[in-house]
Parts: sequence; structure tokens; C-alpha cells
Amino acid sequence: MAKKRTPRLNEQLRREIIDIVRNHARDPRIGMVSVTDVSVAADLGSAKVYVTALGDDTEKAETVAGLKAAAAFIRSELGRRLSIRQIPELRFELDQTLEHAHRIEQLLGEVREQERVAGEDKTSREDDGEDRA
Repeated sequence: MAKKRTPRLNEQLRREIIDIVRNHARDPRIGMVSVTDVSVAADLGSAKVYVTALGDDTEKAETVAGLKAAAAFIRSELGRRLSIRQIPELRFELDQTLEHAHRIEQLLGEVREQERVAGEDKTSREDDGEDRA
């Protein structure tokens, strides 16, 4: 049963946190933020809340700082909305998935380009060898 409960709880927390942050959080540091995932610990005592934010690294850090400052408020709102015995302690973290995916795509593009150039060099060398024979 716990295997089914945790993913459902993760999704329910994510939806509620999104609503609270968008409609009720008043901290000016919290800008455009998306909650991408919530991961509740096995003991339900804490939850990592992964967020993405717009802006440069400084603005993203400010957004996370604003969310951390609002964590107690968000947790109390969750307590009013959800009928679970214990509301987990919230830990906000920047979701680096998009940056990692972008970096991987960039590296793969470089490899493809190197392979293309190497293939053209091999083809041109083979063409040169055929002309001499």
C-alpha cells in the first residue's frame, strides 16, 4: 500500500504547493516559479520540492531563498488542505534537470559534428586515393 501512497502523496503535495505559491505566497523574492517534482521521504517526515525559476543564477537563488522563507507558511496551508497526520518538512531545491539535459544535448551535438567532419575527411581521402590509381 505504501508503494501506491507515496507517488499519490507526491503529486497531491505538488499540486497544492503550486496553488499556494501562485495564489497565496506574498514574498516578493518568489517570482515565476514552477514546481517540477516533490519527493517525500519514506518516513513522511520531510519532502524535497524541486523547482525551476526564471532568471539568472542570482535571481534563481533569490527565488529559492524566498521559498525557504515561506516554507513554514506553505506547510501550515498544506495542513489545512490535506487530511494527513503529519505534514512533511519542506526543503526547496532548484531542479537542474533542464540544465543537465541542455548540456548533454550540447555535448552530443559536438560529437555529431566531429563525426561528420571525420567522415568528410575520410571520404575526401578515399576520393584522392581513387584518382591516383
